Amino acid sequence: MNGLRKLAVVTGGSSGIGREISLTLARHGWDVALTWFHQGDAPDEVAGQIRRLGRRALASRCDAGVKAEVDSFFDAVAEHFGTVPDLLVNNAGVQTWAPLLDLEEAAWDTVMRTNLKGCFLNTQKLARMLVAAGKPGAIVNIGSGCSKVPFPNLVDYSTSKAAIDQFTRVAAIELGRHGIRVNCVAPGAIEIERTKRESPDYAGIWAAVTPLGRVGRAEDVANAVLFFAEAGSAFVTGQTLWVDGGAFTVPNWPYRTGR
Repeated sequence: MNGLRKLAVVTGGSSGIGREISLTLARHGWDVALTWFHQGDAPDEVAGQIRRLGRRALASRCDAGVKAEVDSFFDAVAEHFGTVPDLLVNNAGVQTWAPLLDLEEAAWDTVMRTNLKGCFLNTQKLARMLVAAGKPGAIVNIGSGCSKVPFPNLVDYSTSKAAIDQFTRVAAIELGRHGIRVNCVAPGAIEIERTKRESPDYAGIWAAVTPLGRVGRAEDVANAVLFFAEAGSAFVTGQTLWVDGGAFTVPNWPYRTGR
């Protein structure tokens, strides 16, 4: 972007993987507007870190699955920074854990509204703003290895992430003529505070089945997002990058392969 200030929006950008994405972008010269939803996400602390890195920051509460809130947020961002964002990272998401036969309708609706509808609403809003401004841009959707390998007890989450994978490709085709690139980063097992609570040895369990021999870290995902955000991927769109250490490429193979 030729030395000009770069502005990114990161939904769900104050905790977990979203927090690391926000800070990684700031370290590489991006101003960041981030959304948060739960009080415990510490948005002010993340915004403060971004400012200490010499970048501008804005943290706003926004439900990714509610159009009025999404529209209001983007309008506030444009007013606050004086420009249309160059980058959107659709990271906001929720997960439930229940067998198909026990899953409540309300849980299904919440996951779909936040993960899938949220991705649609935020993408549509920024794309409309970019087209109106005659400005190119980049959109990075956060998918999941669940769209490559079926996970029991995650039927709603897996379905939403698989749909995001296809949404990415359709959006890339439609928005390409406007100079807007759309790609997807699909993490595998990533050790963050939430996943640590899933198992006392989350890192060890996943390292044992991962060809690279370790669990993923939030910075692994953030670095993939950074690639899609910047000039090195200027001719890349409609792609999904699996950030899983090879775990979901390994076949169900009955023979040992040196591990």
